[in-house]
Amino acid sequence: MTRLNVVREGDGPIVVLSHALGCDLTMWDGVAAQLARAHTVIRYDHRNHGASEVVPGPLRIETLAEDAAELIRREAGGEPVHFVGLSMGGMTAQALAVRHPELLKTVVIANSSAHYPDQAPWRARAETVNAQGVAAIAPGAVSRWLTPDFVTTPEGAAAAKALHDVLVRTDPQAYIASCNAVAAIDFRESNHRIAVPTLVIGGLRDEATPMAMSQAIAGAIPHAQLATIDAAHVSAAERPVEFAQLLIDFWRSL
Repeated sequence: MTRLNVVREGDGPIVVLSHALGCDLTMWDGVAAQLARAHTVIRYDHRNHGASEVVPGPLRIETLAEDAAELIRREAGGEPVHFVGLSMGGMTAQALAVRHPELLKTVVIANSSAHYPDQAPWRARAETVNAQGVAAIAPGAVSRWLTPDFVTTPEGAAAAKALHDVLVRTDPQAYIASCNAVAAIDFRESNHRIAVPTLVIGGLRDEATPMAMSQAIAGAIPHAQLATIDAAHVSAAERPVEFAQLLIDFWRSL
């Protein structure tokens, strides 16, 4: 069993938060603070990220979904949870919802994609990291994660620095394996089989996974709801209060 770093806070219905590629569970600090007032919030670092175990070798998103399933069984004691994933976490959510619907009350897929028709940018990124380390791609990544206006505020500058510092601490080979896993996803067919109540959140200013990708996910999943947030790619770090409110409104609507 892969050793995952887990933080648990609050009390109430269980929410599991799953982070983006190159981030860790601190990406959710603002959202977790909001939700923990009335929920049990469980955050974790994916394998190869943060303080979780680095597992050598190739990786598939389905493996991350199995990690999440194990975590839910262990931490929630068989009770179904609200699972919220952003970017790579949203890909994990898409795989998890098909493979283990019995573990889920609802699923939220934020700032994510179901498929990348062009894998060349991912290959280029992996090659850069292999040659020069994660620091070489970090400034470009963080610039896509947050809007320029937000980064000019004191709060935004602090968020950008925190995300950058986590990214550059990521093991290069572990990052490459995760990068390749993201590049290889194709949930276009399997998303039609998701039967768990689903909310898709798209960032209006997200250049990494533009709104069209969120619209495609929502269009494929039966009865999925689609919401927008005025943010770039890591919307949960940029607009945590609004992000948390979208979740709460969705759960209340069911």
